[in-house]
Amino acid sequence: MDRRLIREELRLMEAHQPFARAAIVRTVGSVPGKLGACMLVRADGTSLGTVGGAELEERVKEACRKALELGRGNLLHFDLQAWKAGGLKSLCGGTVDVAVEYVPARPNLLLWGGGHVSLAVAALLPGLEYDYSVADDRPDWVGVDRFPAAVRREVVAPRGVWDIFDPASFTHLYLLGYDAMKDLELLADSIERFPGHIGLMASTSKREHMFHALRERGISPTAIGRIRSPVGLDIGAETPSEIALSVAAELVRGRHPTRSRLPRPGAFASRADPSPDTGGP
Repeated sequence: MDRRLIREELRLMEAHQPFARAAIVRTVGSVPGKLGACMLVRADGTSLGTVGGAELEERVKEACRKALELGRGNLLHFDLQAWKAGGLKSLCGGTVDVAVEYVPARPNLLLWGGGHVSLAVAALLPGLEYDYSVADDRPDWVGVDRFPAAVRREVVAPRGVWDIFDPASFTHLYLLGYDAMKDLELLADSIERFPGHIGLMASTSKREHMFHALRERGISPTAIGRIRSPVGLDIGAETPSEIALSVAAELVRGRHPTRSRLPRPGAFASRADPSPDTGGP
């Protein structure tokens, strides 16, 4: 593979951006692209590399864009025979098989609150190859001793989170704090600014109170509907470790949506998070 492609793939992964990769995996006869030729297409539609140019390359680019849209790849066959029904406008005469692979954005989580549930979630993320940062307004709860694998550990008030973090660099925000009013402040500040998934750990009463408060602030039901609460798959989780496992399972399901066989619970499921004390020792 071209070193430029390797460097660009690494850059996109580090930037938590998805892309599609196309590679020629089989050729027969005369073709413009060599076996193993690769190209990548970014989420904005721009590309790097080549699989041979002309109509073949345009068709492959379109397939890559489709893979980015659908979240899955494909195996494509092309006849480079203009005189044949269904063939490309090419006189090369050979055939080409191209594998298109969808490479999802490497998940990057922001955990608000450095308590017990955050600690349990953070312990599972490195093994899943998920990056994370943690923020709390209590210095003792975001130290390197508690979150050694965190990309960043910041002591910050709820309203200052997006002053020091870039919302676009995260795929998920989980509010796992110890103070409902501080959770509400960050939630209100995030719902219009943060483009990714928002998860709120809350009991039924806490969730209803917070959603009512958001409506009173003029936030639309559609925007509030983006909030995933309770967080995690419904596996009857009670302890911080069990809640963390349910969150991790939900993350994995989101990474492989087309393989999932589990039911997708609604945004307002009947169960409630136990919401154990996430801030005390």
